[in-house]
Amino acid sequence: MTGASSGIGADIARELADRGHGVTLVARREDRLRELADELADRVRVEVIACDVGDSAARAGLFEEVERRGLTVDILVNNAGNGGAEGMGLVQFRESEPAGWRGAINVNLFGVLHCSRAVINGMCDRGFGRVITISSGAGITGLHIGVSPYAAGKGGAISFMRHLAAETARYGVTANSLALGMMQPANADATAALVRQIPVGRTGTPGDVGAACVYLASDEAAWMTGQTLHLDGGATFS
Repeated sequence: MTGASSGIGADIARELADRGHGVTLVARREDRLRELADELADRVRVEVIACDVGDSAARAGLFEEVERRGLTVDILVNNAGNGGAEGMGLVQFRESEPAGWRGAINVNLFGVLHCSRAVINGMCDRGFGRVITISSGAGITGLHIGVSPYAAGKGGAISFMRHLAAETARYGVTANSLALGMMQPANADATAALVRQIPVGRTGTPGDVGAACVYLASDEAAWMTGQTLHLDGGATFS
């Protein structure tokens, strides 16, 4: 579970732990990971590995550590995102600079590629695997709010997951994406007008995402692969 230190990632970890899955928590903030690990430790085995998956050297070290600890990865949740360690500001593409694209692409696309590559052979050899990538509606629908590099990374990851699914389906491995709509905002007043356009009348919660991941990780989802599920309160169809 990447990006596990708070918010959506932490709730996905909680939901999976509630169903008896051991979890390996990965994020940049080890202190927050330790807090979550303490919360989950009475339910399942929990491992903590501090890593920035947007950094190529750190990614290599992550899976060396996974191997060193003798961990088997049957479910990979690619949740780390946003703009990477540098954060993400809103800027129109014509006003952006190439150096500012790198963080969003590294974490949202290359992070997904590298983490998937590290675990996919083992999944295929064992005849079971679930790869779940947390993406965004921004990777599918054009927006004018200044998130084009982020959207490029998210859209690239969605396309990659379709191809990964086609290549590995015969081995009992599934690969799916969740395209999230507007999630719980830091400033509800600023987005009130947008929320009114969501058919269900509210933003998404980390728990909504966690529940969807539980299904995609389950045996019951064995016939679903290569799909991009829109988890957005019906906004896609409004």
